[in-house]
Amino acid sequence: MSRRRNPKNVGLPPRSRWLNGKIRYQVPPGQEANWDGRKQFTLGKTLVEAFATYVARAKLTDERDAKVAFISQLLDKYALNVIATSKSPRTRENKTRALPLLKKRFGHMRLVDFKPKHAYQYVVKRVNNKTGEPAVTAAHRELEVLSHAFTWAVMWGDIDAHPIEEELRFEGDLAPKARDRYIENWELREALSLKPFRKKGSVRMCQAYIRIKLRTGLRQTDLLQLRTSDFGEVGIDVTASKTANSTRVKQTFTWLDEGGRDTGLRAAVDEALAARPIDIGPWLFCTDEGDCYFDRDAGRAGSFESVWQRFMDRVLKETELKERFAERDIRAKVGSDLETIEQAQRLLGHADSRVTKKHYRRKAQIVRPAKTQVK
Repeated sequence: MSRRRNPKNVGLPPRSRWLNGKIRYQVPPGQEANWDGRKQFTLGKTLVEAFATYVARAKLTDERDAKVAFISQLLDKYALNVIATSKSPRTRENKTRALPLLKKRFGHMRLVDFKPKHAYQYVVKRVNNKTGEPAVTAAHRELEVLSHAFTWAVMWGDIDAHPIEEELRFEGDLAPKARDRYIENWELREALSLKPFRKKGSVRMCQAYIRIKLRTGLRQTDLLQLRTSDFGEVGIDVTASKTANSTRVKQTFTWLDEGGRDTGLRAAVDEALAARPIDIGPWLFCTDEGDCYFDRDAGRAGSFESVWQRFMDRVLKETELKERFAERDIRAKVGSDLETIEQAQRLLGHADSRVTKKHYRRKAQIVRPAKTQVK
């Protein structure tokens, strides 16, 4: 009978454990040549790093073809063959973080025994470990990982049918909480009215960033990776990074509208160029060293997010704005203010209008009172 695994090691790659702050892999006998001749190999300091190292060195062909019976085995297989090969660092990190929680709750179950009721129970019982409050949003995100793993299990032939796809209907307090913050025009005017301390710097950069985003609706990832070479005679040429390998959406945001009138985009770009700390850098938005704010290896823009938070702190302190808005809320405002979903879908570069409708149409609908009168 196999020994029960230490709870802190649940969710790690097979044959690995935490030891002295690092994840160590116990090399199977006879495979030392694939692991620099070691019997115990250090995979890394984080889950994401450990899975990436394991995938790079382990021979996964047999594991991919091997049938699995338990959810813990499925999640291991999914982590090694799907998560670890994802091109987005943030996707790898977010999904990997869900694995220990899912294994702790469902790992002992057979695939064929998982039913919709177990998903409902998970959402009901999931709480924040620090506050003890219900963690409905986190539960839904973790269930998305499990559901995707089941999708692959069907493709691999481990199960015949997906156990929860099209079966779950969460309502009331158990429904996933979609963000619905809509920014009013006066709130943006307050943010844009903040007085900068310097001619070049974070305040002017954030204000130029807002103006450009209001005219393009671009994602943070694409905005921060704009280069001066992307500006042409007609406008700004952009290939959306999120869909670069799928729909390959390419867009040109023009300097002039259909009637030949100035859209204000060029002026916003000039403002961003003037706010740069280094004039000769290739990036429209850059750090004091001239580097891009977006870190491709990490899949995030931590430095920019810190700048944005400090900018919003000043806005809340020095203007009439009382409620903070997130950078991503500006993209939602752009999609909400357009007259039709089709227009919003086209501008935001969505392949599916359902995404536009669900996440980017936050403005309240105008409803005229009925004129029916009782005589």
